[in-house]
Amino acid sequence: MARLAQTAGLTDVQQEILKTVREFVDKEIIPVATELEHRDEYPQQIVDGLKELGLFGLMIPEEYGGLGESLLTYALCVEEIARGWMSVSGIINTHFIVAYMLKQHGTQEQKEYFLPRMALGEVRGAFSMSEPGLGSDVSAITSKAVKDGDEYVLNGQKMWLTNGGSSTLVAVLVRSDEGHPEGTAPHKSMTTFLVEKEPGFGEVRPGLTIPGKIDKMGYKGVDTTELIMDGLRIPANRVLGGQTGRGFYQMMDGVEVGRVNVAARGCGVAQRAFELGVSYAQQRHTFGKAIAQHQAIQFKLAEMATKVEAAHAMMVNAAHKKDSGERNDLEAGMAKYLASEYCKEVVEDAFRIHGGYGFSKEYEIERLYREAPMLLIGEGTAEIQKMIIGRRLLEEYRVQG
Repeated sequence: MARLAQTAGLTDVQQEILKTVREFVDKEIIPVATELEHRDEYPQQIVDGLKELGLFGLMIPEEYGGLGESLLTYALCVEEIARGWMSVSGIINTHFIVAYMLKQHGTQEQKEYFLPRMALGEVRGAFSMSEPGLGSDVSAITSKAVKDGDEYVLNGQKMWLTNGGSSTLVAVLVRSDEGHPEGTAPHKSMTTFLVEKEPGFGEVRPGLTIPGKIDKMGYKGVDTTELIMDGLRIPANRVLGGQTGRGFYQMMDGVEVGRVNVAARGCGVAQRAFELGVSYAQQRHTFGKAIAQHQAIQFKLAEMATKVEAAHAMMVNAAHKKDSGERNDLEAGMAKYLASEYCKEVVEDAFRIHGGYGFSKEYEIERLYREAPMLLIGEGTAEIQKMIIGRRLLEEYRVQG
């Protein structure tokens, strides 16, 4: 089958990795995704397969047991996995955000302790910024860490943790006023803590509770949870980077990786929706011919394919920018915004092509129709992306004098 969204200039190694992932998706994910999703069942067998492929160590440097691949390689793998089932891509995304933050900002001791086990998938990562009352306003975080000897005591409630139950390491952003006088800007008095825990629900370590899975419209299978800290004691050597007050910048660096990932997920889901739509249009007959022969459907397919191509190109550009070491918040924001919006539109068009059958749970498009909306809000809403894009454009095009 001819494929959209090809990427030029890939190395032989990158092409082989993508071929392996694509074959795994076609064989191990697509045939079971809808059934598992309808049962809201964690895809343990799929996760075990990803471990065997080494994907949990894809971006972790070789010196720590990973494959040392680029963000672009990772994003293209995510695109393939999301084409099979978006929830699976979510399982590895939060893991890699934490691994990336450790690689970029961790102390040497933290890197040596966590990264080799993360590369094997033995330690699984999640990260936590949001809280019940703040949404996108990270500066309004109320969870707090107070210094007590060689430890910090954390209290507060966090929200929307992907992998909240299955993870064993959570990067948690909280307010830490120690060393930061009153009146300090909120983003300069935040710290990221590396919180180890047992997998599962309930009290997963003294002072830390994961109440249970949040019941969601879509994005099922993967566990999305709250996190409650009540007198949670964390040693000082688990402050990411070893110094307080840098958490906001560390998290935003990680979120840029996350936005490229969400863009890749949008590309993957849109690709699958197009595949389903173009296939069904050639099988379904009305008025004596396949509906694909009707001009109205051909126009719709043309628009869908163009959106898939455009979103993929922007996602690849954002990944290249991050890999180069340059600031990529503009490109990541644009890619996340466009890919998530186009994904919603392509999925809806495929849903329309299916007609009444698109409303049936027997057809895969029904699942995609419920999954696509999550991308509109994950890693920042469209409105947040527009704010980031607008501010960066004004920086780039500032009028002099």
